Amino acid sequence: QVQLMESGGGLGQPGGSLRLSCLVSGTISSFKALGWYRQAPGKPRELIASITSGDRTNYADFVRGRFNISRNNAKKRVDLQMNSLKPADEAVCCCNAERNSGGADYWGQGTQVTVSS
Repeated sequence: QVQLMESGGGLGQPGGSLRLSCLVSGTISSFKALGWYRQAPGKPRELIASITSGDRTNYADFVRGRFNISRNNAKKRVDLQMNSLKPADEAVCCCNAERNSGGADYWGQGTQVTVSS
């Protein structure tokens, strides 16, 4: 069973930065893509950013130019550097792993991101 464990959430100031990390128990290179999603209260879960096994990245419009996703196969980790934080970024952020073989994705339990002065 693959497990994803997020860390790095907490309180960020508007205009400040946070760095989220996701540790993957499986072989990180075996996944088609890794990504970060967010879910704010009363809102559906939506993609923040993703990165494929070939290092192709995809960013949501609302974070483009502010956030950066990276992957480290040796450390079995995918990070999300969150810069220029806005109050609208406040959400529970979850790590996602898309399987090469298809089927249901793997999900972490999430880490809370709060943006407030």
